[in-house]
Amino acid sequence: MIEIRNLYKSFGTQKVLDGVNLAMEKGKTTVIVGPSGCGKSVLIKHIIGLLKPDKGQILIEGEDIGTYDEERKAKLLNRFGFLFQSGALFDSMSLAENVSFPLREHTRLSEKEIMARVEEKLKLVGLGGAGSKYPAELSGGMKKRAGLARAIALDPDIIIFDEPTTGLDPVMSDAVDTMIRETQEYLEFTAVAISHDMASTFKIGHKVAMLYNGKIVEEGTPEEFKRSKSPVVRQFLARKAEGPIKV
Repeated sequence: MIEIRNLYKSFGTQKVLDGVNLAMEKGKTTVIVGPSGCGKSVLIKHIIGLLKPDKGQILIEGEDIGTYDEERKAKLLNRFGFLFQSGALFDSMSLAENVSFPLREHTRLSEKEIMARVEEKLKLVGLGGAGSKYPAELSGGMKKRAGLARAIALDPDIIIFDEPTTGLDPVMSDAVDTMIRETQEYLEFTAVAISHDMASTFKIGHKVAMLYNGKIVEEGTPEEFKRSKSPVVRQFLARKAEGPIKV
């Protein structure tokens, strides 16, 4: 679905991506991990076309998005759904209004069709009948659920998850991970996540890739990743300050 080929990006003298290569399988979840400031967010911005690489390619279903004009880039963004760290809900809108927002902006569905779609998505994430509630009335986990309902409102091909369990306790984190995994399997979208939470990473990811010093230094299934002999990966998994990753 997504292929990153030999991607380079610098900002002034700071080299952030230094020859990244990574393939993300259609209908699966790839989780990108790595130390803070290693370039995970920069990589995501390249995937969705918001940044242009200094060198290299991003291919989506075989098409190099670097060749797209502004109109095609705008259409490309409509293929993506986004679940942000905070859920990024509009506080002044009810859940139904939040989920319906992209439908009103990007479709010509009737009001009846919009509300049917909204209720369908809310039910899918376990919030059926909660459309009249406002974000202030929700727990952190419910906000994540509502954010996912909005992310899937347009039935996107690809969903980006930005630290989906940040700020949640372990029990709620596991519930959100279960929701993400079940929704992904049911809708069969391609997912790309960035995360520091390794329990979450291993639960939702079909593939785990570690970005370090501008390169992918390890990739594989969760079980393969856990067995990695890379000193960088071993330090990261052990959560130790001592090792090649400098604090």
